[in-house]
Amino acid sequence: MLNKSKAKNNGQEFINKVGIIRKIHHVNVVRLVGFCGTNAKRTLVYDYTPNGSLDKFIFSSDHPNGELLSWKKAFDNAMGIARGIEYLHQGCNMQILHFDIKPHNILLDENFIQKVSDFGLAKLYPLHNSVASLTAIRGTTGYMAPELLYKKIVTISYKADVYSFGMLLLEMTMPADRPSIRQVLEMLEGDFEDLQLPPKPLFYPPDSSILAQRSSHYTTFSEESTETKPLRDSIALEIEIE
Repeated sequence: MLNKSKAKNNGQEFINKVGIIRKIHHVNVVRLVGFCGTNAKRTLVYDYTPNGSLDKFIFSSDHPNGELLSWKKAFDNAMGIARGIEYLHQGCNMQILHFDIKPHNILLDENFIQKVSDFGLAKLYPLHNSVASLTAIRGTTGYMAPELLYKKIVTISYKADVYSFGMLLLEMTMPADRPSIRQVLEMLEGDFEDLQLPPKPLFYPPDSSILAQRSSHYTTFSEESTETKPLRDSIALEIEIE
């Protein structure tokens, strides 16, 4: 349902959503079942997705039905979302730029099939256009491509959605598993064949060996020398004062 503040804009966002979604027919994009267009209650009706949205599996420990996604399902998520976005960009008679790709807008049905949703910020452009005009910032902070943050926006391309998709993928990795800058340098300077596979994603069911490694990591990290701890505490105090 559109909230009251958005409904005041002559229902323009609502009309935009209906107009865009009715053109879409893809397994990885929400399907419009119906809508209510009265001024008091403007509502879009989608197929029911009992597993909620992807953000619940990434950011919350309270997963729907107490389930965790397996590594295969995590991979399937990435593939399904990418296929949905590709369809929006190339599969319709018009190019649909979403401008708000994020875990909160990826719905999961009873079979964990991914559904790209929420087209309130989307725009339609001819397929042959490689760039599009935009006069206002669109998107969610943290997922917006840097070019969308410029004060004077002239043109934008479908690659803004690709950037958002990349941020979504990054959020599937645990913070403790991020490499140190020394490891990053070793990766950049080393041979491709020597690169190690990244750790399993955040929502992968933990096993004893992984938990043991992470426990060891935190223990090592917390064992600070007497020389570095006062410096760290002074920095923290300075941040709090500012």
